[in-house]
Amino acid sequence: MIRVRFVAPDGSVREARGIEGARLLDIAQADGQPLEGTCDGDMACATCHVIVDPADFNRLSKASEEEEELLDLAYDATRTSRLACQIRLNAALDGLTVRVP
Repeated sequence: MIRVRFVAPDGSVREARGIEGARLLDIAQADGQPLEGTCDGDMACATCHVIVDPADFNRLSKASEEEEELLDLAYDATRTSRLACQIRLNAALDGLTVRVP
C-alpha cells in the first residue's frame, strides 16, 4: 500500500493508503477529502486541484499541456499544483504529501 498525506486548509493532516495504479482523486474521495472531481477525472474541470509538497513535486511525472491549462483556471494554484485525477500512485510516490486548497 502506498501512503498519502492530505493536509487540510486548517493544517490538520490525515494519512490514507492506496494501491499502485490508483488515482489520487479516488484515494482522496474514499478518505472523505473535499475534492469534487466534477468531471470524474476526464480533465474537463479543475475541481480536484491539490498542491503537492515541494519536496515531493519532482517525484511526479510531468503534467500534460492540457492539465497545465486547466491549472491556470484553478483557485489558488501554485508552482506545485496538480490535478489529483492525473496522479497515479506508484511505489516511488509512497509518503506523498498534498495540500487541499
